[in-house]
Amino acid sequence: MDTIFLTGLIGSIVVVAGAAWPVHPVKHPTQSVKNWLFAIGGGVILLIYALLNYQNGGPIFFVLLQILVSISSLLMMLDTNDKLDITVLSIAALGLIVWSLTLFEGYNTVFFIIGLTGIGLGYTLPNNTVRRNAALTLGSALIAFFSYLEASWIFFWLNVFFAAFSGYYLVKLQKG
Repeated sequence: MDTIFLTGLIGSIVVVAGAAWPVHPVKHPTQSVKNWLFAIGGGVILLIYALLNYQNGGPIFFVLLQILVSISSLLMMLDTNDKLDITVLSIAALGLIVWSLTLFEGYNTVFFIIGLTGIGLGYTLPNNTVRRNAALTLGSALIAFFSYLEASWIFFWLNVFFAAFSGYYLVKLQKG
C-alpha cells in the first residue's frame, strides 16, 4: 500500500466516521465531533490526497471537489450566516464549475459539477436539517457515480458510504 492511497484511505475513514457520528445539539459548530471529523477528513486529509493523486496522474476534478469541501468546512466551523455561506460558496462553486468546464472531458463532467455543488451547499447548511442531508445525499451519489466512471475507488467508496449515511439521516429526519 503506497503513501498516497493510505492518505486517501485515512481521510475517507475520518469523513465516513463523521457521516456516521450521531447528531447532537451544540451551541457552536466547533463543539461538534461530527463537524470536526468532516473538516479534518474532508477539508484537510482528502485535499492532501487529491493533490498528491493529481501530481501522480489522477484527475484534477477531485482537487476541485476538495477545494470546495475545504471552503465549506471553514464556513461551517466559523458558523457564518447562511447568506454569507451561499454567497461565498456560489462564487467559489461558479469559479470551480467554470474551471471544470474548461477541462471538460465529456458528459461525465456534468455529474461531477452537480455533485460538487450539492456537497458544497450541504456542508454549510445547518446540521440536522432535511435540506442539508438531501444536498449531501444527492451530491455524494453523483460524485460516487462520477468516481465510478473515472475508476477512482477511494472517492467512489467514500461517496457511496457518505451518501448512505446522509440518506439515512435524511429519512430519519423526514419521519420526525
